[in-house]
Amino acid sequence: MKLEGKVALVTGSSQGIGQGVVLRLAQAGAKVVINYRSHPEGAEETLAKVAAIGGQCHMAQCPNSSQGYTIKADLGSVTEIRQLIEESIAHFGQLDILVNNAGIEKHAAFWDVTEADYDAVMNVNLKGVFFATQTFVQHLIATQRTGKIINISSVHEELPFPNFTAYCASKGGMKMLTRNLAIELGPLGITINNVAPGAIETPINTKLLNDPAKLGALLKNIPLGRLGQPGDVAALVAFLASSDADYVTGTTFFVDGGLLWNYQEQ
Repeated sequence: MKLEGKVALVTGSSQGIGQGVVLRLAQAGAKVVINYRSHPEGAEETLAKVAAIGGQCHMAQCPNSSQGYTIKADLGSVTEIRQLIEESIAHFGQLDILVNNAGIEKHAAFWDVTEADYDAVMNVNLKGVFFATQTFVQHLIATQRTGKIINISSVHEELPFPNFTAYCASKGGMKMLTRNLAIELGPLGITINNVAPGAIETPINTKLLNDPAKLGALLKNIPLGRLGQPGDVAALVAFLASSDADYVTGTTFFVDGGLLWNYQEQ
């Protein structure tokens, strides 16, 4: 098992892609920290699935965790971000892998976007990633260890998405953050990469999945002819978290079935 002896924190991992990543890392032998903000039932489900595959898990804010350690963390709050990482380290004694998965989006025409919605998106998607990564790197420096950072970006770090301008800006910022930190953290033996999903079958896409016309139009834009699954994303994250990817940094990997280079706005 390539991640045996490693500890991974996956933010926003109570459902969807985050849950898939937790399970894949646990299957590879890592101990995992499950984080959530508003779905404790999803975190409990993730924990149960980890237990079923024999993994070990520290679940954020779950009183039913057999490890008995809980914390609530909103990735839009720097104070809570630091608490999440510091208490995860206190529980397991170390962190080796950080997966910045938590993210939100707000739908609105550009001229209708409110300051509150803009701040909400940027606080979680960009500021949260910045300070979670900073706190993680501080731990690695203090303990003189190397580590892996994997950001869950989006095809929309490259692809325009009308009515989601703040979201696209946050993912574009993540792309440049990753490139810059690859240079700054490389001498420390710390790698950082983005995984950029396209259309993935997750709870956030429930409306799309229940709208045959919109779903059909989207599938026409995907050369592989299907939506992605959380496991498609998680498999690449597991590779980047492993020693097999020790010489890979500063790069975005698209997991989109070919969508990015074939997309046409309807």
